[in-house]
Amino acid sequence: MNPANIPGLNTLGVGIARIDFAPGGLIPPHIHPRASEIILVIKGKLLVGFVSSNDYNYTLFSKILYPGDVFVHPIGLVQFHANIGKTNAVAIGAVGSQNPGYISVGDAVFGSKPPIDPKILAKAFALDINIVRYLRKVFSPQDDIVND
Repeated sequence: MNPANIPGLNTLGVGIARIDFAPGGLIPPHIHPRASEIILVIKGKLLVGFVSSNDYNYTLFSKILYPGDVFVHPIGLVQFHANIGKTNAVAIGAVGSQNPGYISVGDAVFGSKPPIDPKILAKAFALDINIVRYLRKVFSPQDDIVND
């Protein structure tokens, strides 16, 4: 949700959306670089959380939310939302910006264009190079993989 796809948001300084989750559905780890987010559960059961910065030892703050519960995700920190219930879940998400941005962690790291050298990712994440190549294919299936 941003002024590019909803022009009425332009200059409002806020965005809001209904989020529907199937059982097991999730919004994977991501970052909003320009806004904090608040989420209100309307129906179902969600596990939500964020990871603090290195200043706070990358502490995970998470909570299981039920209808009526609210959770705030600070600006610029890795966050996620997952339906851990057996039924559909519905939430309202609001951000403190008309254009909060969205950076998917997996897409950014393993699906960048051009790709980050697999040797760097293998070392950075303590992964076997073949796992990195596999993740590259998952997050960027149509692209050529960097040979090392």
